[in-house]
Amino acid sequence: MFESWEKVKAKEPVPGVKMRVITAEKVQMVLFEIEPNSNIPEHAHPHEQMGTVLEGKILLKIGEEEKLMQKGDVYIAPSNVPHSARTLDEKAVVLDVFCPPREEYR
Repeated sequence: MFESWEKVKAKEPVPGVKMRVITAEKVQMVLFEIEPNSNIPEHAHPHEQMGTVLEGKILLKIGEEEKLMQKGDVYIAPSNVPHSARTLDEKAVVLDVFCPPREEYR
């Protein structure tokens, strides 16, 4: 299978956040485009999640730890650990990987 992010229909799970999803049998990639001054509210899920910042910066909180992440930085949000993110005054593009896939994102 081959795919192009440009051909994947974008969804808007929260205001200011667009996501495109590609799902395989056991893993899922999600490309997030996050507008300036936007928030991804705190949440937790049983899926393991890891990601990398492709453009811009995000303020990411995982558990009790918070860090300003920028292009090239990688993070891991373990299963069931609360996490949240927000952009400052610039847009960010982030690629996340989930295992197993999140059914609500299919």
